[in-house]
Amino acid sequence: MTRKIPMRKCVVTHEQHPKKDLVRVVLTPEKTVEVDTTGRLNGRGAYLLLDKEVILKAQKTGALNRSLKTQVQEEVYDKLLKLAGD
Repeated sequence: MTRKIPMRKCVVTHEQHPKKDLVRVVLTPEKTVEVDTTGRLNGRGAYLLLDKEVILKAQKTGALNRSLKTQVQEEVYDKLLKLAGD
């Protein structure tokens, strides 16, 4: 029997993707926004496709701000772009 691949929805493209193709951004209980590469941090999470265009669109449209219900700092986007390999 094959294992079910965990799927998550990107907050920008609204498409379902395998969890490993996405990166999780978390609003921690301490009210800081972190890039969660392990997928294990506590807090409210939002998934983004690990793609430069998608990350830039999230920054421009404020998609992460809406889904995390807070203001996301520029450093978070810088980290995401580094992960995507700009």
